[in-house]
Amino acid sequence: MTDDPLAVVRQRLRTFAEAEAQTSPLYAHLAGQAAEDDEVAGLLLAAPLNHARPTLLLAAVHRLLAAAPVHPLSRYYPTMGGFDGVDDRTWPLFRSFVLERADEVRRLCATRFTQTNEVQRSALLYPAVAAVAKRARSPIALLEVGTSAGLLLGLDRYRYEYSFRADKFTAGPAKAALSLSCAVDGDGFTQPPKKLAVGARLGLDQAPVDLADEEQFAWLEACVWPDQLERVRLLHTAAAVQRRDPPELMTGDAVDDLPAAVGRLPGDLPLVVLTSHATTYLERPRREQFVATLTELARQRPLWWVASGPYESGIDLVVPGRDELSYRASGLSTLAVTEWVDGQPRGRVLAQHAHHGKRMTWLG
Repeated sequence: MTDDPLAVVRQRLRTFAEAEAQTSPLYAHLAGQAAEDDEVAGLLLAAPLNHARPTLLLAAVHRLLAAAPVHPLSRYYPTMGGFDGVDDRTWPLFRSFVLERADEVRRLCATRFTQTNEVQRSALLYPAVAAVAKRARSPIALLEVGTSAGLLLGLDRYRYEYSFRADKFTAGPAKAALSLSCAVDGDGFTQPPKKLAVGARLGLDQAPVDLADEEQFAWLEACVWPDQLERVRLLHTAAAVQRRDPPELMTGDAVDDLPAAVGRLPGDLPLVVLTSHATTYLERPRREQFVATLTELARQRPLWWVASGPYESGIDLVVPGRDELSYRASGLSTLAVTEWVDGQPRGRVLAQHAHHGKRMTWLG
């Protein structure tokens, strides 16, 4: 690993461009071009290096473009009403737009965090969380670390449809306002529990998003990729569901304030700690401290950790021995569940999945 921060950022841009070539032609193109442009890539260095990710730069530009939708760059952004595909004008327009607003881009990169809050990931998490609740034979307390606006905390309120070979499985309330679907392959996937009982819920985040605040919600919108309009629709629907009964959101650090967050939840309920790509933003020593803190908390009450994200972002600490390089090469994220037995974490990988939750390969 190079010690040059700009080289790190440029490599992240290249990796992102390669990974998203099929799912977001616009962002794959822009990230690939930015990786070769030190002026544009260097704007990300306004953020702490572990947060200096392609999605942060792209979200900052998306937010600024939403405030200036008449700019010709908007022709390439479906969220701005554009319908042009990538062509030889896309990058020059993007580059000039960004460099003309370089100070504003730096300010957003320095003060904001990537807060995708992808509600579609509930379809991945639901089978794991519901299975834990069924095993616990009790309503659970649900704590999401890195919660953003807390949309995943409402996963018991959504409707799910899973397509597995010739079968279709459904779960969740039949008349839910939000329905999510997920294609499943692999082996051993069965009907998830039909219901999930959540007795208490809390979100912990360094900068929780208040959905009632127009500017904060606009940032959430900007974090959604502009050529994926279905994700925008799901965000708005999930936000409407949550506004009717919002969860408690707590400002704090994922490690230092974790015990205090747990202390706010009823001690007689089994606890499920949920993370969705949140530990990616922790340096490895902090991930180790996160797991150590969970281990200490598990001595005080029944506790499970349901994690979704890159294998190497902390899941490797509780499910060691996997081939990390092959996991990286797959371009997929990992879903795992960990429980503590005799004071020791016992993790199990359940699935590998597409980052935004539309497809998973079941392994558990």
